[in-house]
Amino acid sequence: MAKSEWNFKSAVEQSAALSAKKVSAVELTQDAIARIERHDGKINAVCVRDFDRALGTAREADAALARGERKPLLGLPLAIKESFNIAGLPTTWGFVPQKDFKPVEDALAQAGGVILGKTNVPVGLADWQSYNDIYGTTNNPHDLGRTPGGSSGGSSAALAAGYCALATGSDIGGSLRVPAFHCGVFAHKPTINLCAARGETPPPFPAIPREGDLAVIGPMARTAADLSLLLDVMAGPDPLDAGIAYKLGLPVARHQSLRDFRVVVIDSHPLLPTDRDVRSAIDRLATDLAKAGVTVARESALLPDFAETSRLYMRMLLGFLGAFLPPNELADAQARASQLSPEDRSLGAERLCGITASHRAWVLDAGSRAGLRAQWRALFNSFDAVICPIMPTPAFPHDHLPEQRLRLISIDGKTTLIPTSLPGRALRRFRACLRPPFRSACRKTACRSACRSSAPSSRTARPLSSPS
Repeated sequence: MAKSEWNFKSAVEQSAALSAKKVSAVELTQDAIARIERHDGKINAVCVRDFDRALGTAREADAALARGERKPLLGLPLAIKESFNIAGLPTTWGFVPQKDFKPVEDALAQAGGVILGKTNVPVGLADWQSYNDIYGTTNNPHDLGRTPGGSSGGSSAALAAGYCALATGSDIGGSLRVPAFHCGVFAHKPTINLCAARGETPPPFPAIPREGDLAVIGPMARTAADLSLLLDVMAGPDPLDAGIAYKLGLPVARHQSLRDFRVVVIDSHPLLPTDRDVRSAIDRLATDLAKAGVTVARESALLPDFAETSRLYMRMLLGFLGAFLPPNELADAQARASQLSPEDRSLGAERLCGITASHRAWVLDAGSRAGLRAQWRALFNSFDAVICPIMPTPAFPHDHLPEQRLRLISIDGKTTLIPTSLPGRALRRFRACLRPPFRSACRKTACRSACRSSAPSSRTARPLSSPS
């Protein structure tokens, strides 16, 4: 790909060049637009273009810079995930019935940034690929035959292709981390509710202040330093809600020298093997860090039980998504849950239990999650970072089989099912429930759980962890 000197500069470098008058915001924006127009016909990362408005914003940024004004993102081109509301641009989440929905308010404070457009997503943000019937398929810039990840795959592809240095994403089950991993860029899944998520709302519902459970929004970039720049803009309480009472102050880094850091390395998971390519990359990183003076541990008794962690996560995730099921689907899930054996510890069984769980069961799981957080806090008294796989394999070839649970990947030459957070039926119903008119469970239905997890057991008494 042909490129200008600015296409792959970091946002920090671009910002410094703007301040030093080595480049203008208009020039950066024109460069980005030209690159998108040259290459995005094949990659299809930027599904909604807003170039005229971007150039106008860039001209305003140049005028502000000339007056001596400074904002964190002033004059910097960036891309916004399609699921975030931007006034006047469509927000569809890939749902065809919502293709004409256009919000009237922005989801984020722009802090002077120049929004080039919006990046592609899978339907309902519910896939580790990024394709839908409105915008088509986004391809990985490194190999067009492979996925860029999902659900923030359009953002990761835009960054990897050199369209911009900054982008936004969101994550409930890997949607920031997986695309960054598959495209070789950076993403940060923040602490829950650190970043106000108002405006990242399924259309056509109103953008109102809310606190999420598991789901977060976060920054994406080509460098770690740029993540910090964008996180500082995104983080903080919603000014319409908690922000009335308090302001956020993020702590500084624990250490300034690399050799002062303590790292624990994980290269496998008890419920799913990791491909040798991923294990080798992690081993090389750990070896290089040790050579640089970092304290590297290959195991720790402080780590939680990852199998129990995954089971807890699946129950809590489907406890959220299951709330959108119509009464007949909920009744079917309850019937199937009632047939589960107490010895069935499969993730499929845990997902089914999450859909049908009573509030009491959810409270008990929330308590286990609180215990897990305490366990991680204890670990981070002894370590500063954990290095672990994001996915079992590098980016896999496109696979649009409608039933996600039937899709296959190869791990060390052995064919296995692609790991997924969603059973096919729950995903289909979740998608359907977000189509107008909104379909929700009947309020008169007594939703008693048939799930065995509604009562405490010795299997779930220990602190559990969440991979999300």
